[in-house]
Amino acid sequence: MKKFNTSPLSGMQELLPTEQAVFDQLKQNISDVYHHYGFLSIETPIIERTDILLAKAGGDTEKQIYMVSKTAESADSADQALRFDHTVPLARYVVEHNNDLAFPFQVTQINRNFRGERAQRGRFREFYQCDADIIGRESLPIAYDAKVIACIHDALKTFKLPKMLIRISNRKVLAGFLKSLNLSEKTSEISSIIDHAEKIPTEKSSAALHELGLNNQQVEKVMAFMFTHGSYDEIAAKLTEIMSDTTLIADGLAELKAVFDILTQKGTENCIIDFMIIRGLDYYTGTVFEIVLDDYREIGSISGGGRYENLASNFTDQKFPGVGGSIGLTRLFFVLRDANLIKIETKQPVDYVILPISEHEYKASFELADKMRGQGKTIDVDLSNRKLGDKFNRASKISDYAIVIGNDEVTSGQYKAKNLKTGEITKL
Repeated sequence: MKKFNTSPLSGMQELLPTEQAVFDQLKQNISDVYHHYGFLSIETPIIERTDILLAKAGGDTEKQIYMVSKTAESADSADQALRFDHTVPLARYVVEHNNDLAFPFQVTQINRNFRGERAQRGRFREFYQCDADIIGRESLPIAYDAKVIACIHDALKTFKLPKMLIRISNRKVLAGFLKSLNLSEKTSEISSIIDHAEKIPTEKSSAALHELGLNNQQVEKVMAFMFTHGSYDEIAAKLTEIMSDTTLIADGLAELKAVFDILTQKGTENCIIDFMIIRGLDYYTGTVFEIVLDDYREIGSISGGGRYENLASNFTDQKFPGVGGSIGLTRLFFVLRDANLIKIETKQPVDYVILPISEHEYKASFELADKMRGQGKTIDVDLSNRKLGDKFNRASKISDYAIVIGNDEVTSGQYKAKNLKTGEITKL
C-alpha cells in the first residue's frame, strides 16, 4: 500500500519508457528540421522576473502565471515567476545580447513552459514548446513570415500525419475592417468572439456580437468577415463585397498576398487565407497562422504563431520586430496518441542486456558492451547479484535480447544473444 499519493500533479505529463522514446524522437525530428533551416539553439532561464513576463503578455496571463517565492507568505508579491512561453523571454534575451547577435537572428528554443490554467484532458500545466523565431533589428522583411510557416510545416511533416491545412490571417486586416465599421474600441472583445466561433454554433457568435452593442448591419458584416477563407483572389473578392472601401485593409492584404505567394512558390501544400484565425496573445501585430489536421479539426490547431512588430518595446528604445511559430509538443503528442494518429512502437528501449554470471566476468562484459555501443547499439550491463532467472526477468522488461557471459564465454571469446520473446539463440 502506498504511503502517499504518488500520481503526478494534475496537468503534468508522465510517460512510460516506450512512450517517452517516441516523444523524444518526435522532439528530435522537430529540432533537426529547425536546424536544417538555419535556426540556432538557445535556452533562456525557466525563472524570469515577473515584470519581464507581464510586460506585454496580455489576456489572462497574469492569472495563469506560476509565481516563485522563497516563502509562501510572500507569493502574492513575488518578483519572480516561471515562464509561460518562450517569446517574451526571447525578447529580453535579444535586448540583453543584441551586440553579439547576427540579425536577422534565427533562433529555436525547445523546452518546458508552465501555465497555471485549469488542467483538463489534453491541456497541460507543464509542457514542451518547440519554437522557431526570426528577429530583425529595426526591420524584418515580410518574407520571413513565410519562412517560419514553411519551417514549422516541414517539421510537422516528419510526424507522417494526415492532410495538414495551413490557415493564415493578418491582424492588420481585422483592425482595418473593424475601423471601417467604427468598432475599433471593441477590437479585443470581437477578436475573442471570432477566436471561439469555430467551436460554437453560429447563432451564439451572432448573439455575442449583439450583446456587445453591434447593430444588425455590423453583426452581418462581422459574421461575413469571420467566415471568409480561400485563396488570395477569393478572399480579396469577398472583402470587396463586404466593404465599400478597402483602403483601411490595404497594408494587411499586401502582407497576406506576399506570404501566400512565397509559400506557393516554395511548393508548400494546402495553404489558405482564413479570417477566423486570430491567435489570443496581444503581442501579435500582423501575420498570424495556425496549422490543423483537416480531417481532425476537433483536436484543435497543432501549431501556430505570428508576427510581433516590437515585442521588446518595454525593454528598450531599439526596435526588434520578429515572427515566430511554435509546436506545443506535449499537447500534440497527447491528442495524436488519443486519436491513434501516432504509433507507440513495441520495440524495447535497450537493444541488448548483458548478464555476467559473477564479478569475474565484469571485464569481458564491459569490453563487449563498449564494442557494441561503438556499433551504435544501446547496451545495459546488469551488475546485480541476483539469480540468473531474476536477471532474465528484468531484462525482458527493457530489451528483446540478453547475452549471458560466464567462464566459457570469457575463455572462448564467443558470445550468443537470446531472443527473450522467442527463445532463439544467435551468435554475435
